[in-house]
Amino acid sequence: MNKAFVRESDGEDDEDLQPALRIPPGSRNYITPAGHARLKDELEHLVKRERPHIVEIVAWAASNGDRSENGDYIYGKRRLREIDRRIRFLSKRLDIAEVVDPLRQGDNDQVFFGATVTIGEADGSENTYQIVGVDEADASSGRISWISPLARALIKSREGDSIRFQSPVGVREIDILEVRYEAIP
Repeated sequence: MNKAFVRESDGEDDEDLQPALRIPPGSRNYITPAGHARLKDELEHLVKRERPHIVEIVAWAASNGDRSENGDYIYGKRRLREIDRRIRFLSKRLDIAEVVDPLRQGDNDQVFFGATVTIGEADGSENTYQIVGVDEADASSGRISWISPLARALIKSREGDSIRFQSPVGVREIDILEVRYEAIP
């Protein structure tokens, strides 16, 4: 079949994402104000700077003649598809985003979205995690998605509680040492 009549996949629909980035069906896309701002900034950068720059390159490359062996043209068209795919994805995510400000929780010792939680492990170590949106999670920085097994186990618990839950590495038991709500950078 002619390539012109084959629809190329959008590439970044929820079904195509890795499970950690998928929003559960029927759930809202909770996100912190800082995460929402980062997504908006990325979208604006792609639309106003990156895409127009690549369009200029593709137009210049197309004007050079033979497009079949023109690396600038081929790479530029591929990069435009990637940018357009990311723009569609970001637009969809921002459209369904529900911004939740952790600072509005006040002085609450119960864990909800946006909480910064310090936990004690069975081996005596302590770790601090912030419960954030799917699109802003970064485990190496201590920001975990609200749909992760640890965050789901922590939600609605309080300071001083001990929790036992099934993690990807097996059953874990943790103690909640501190719950606070602060601006997430």
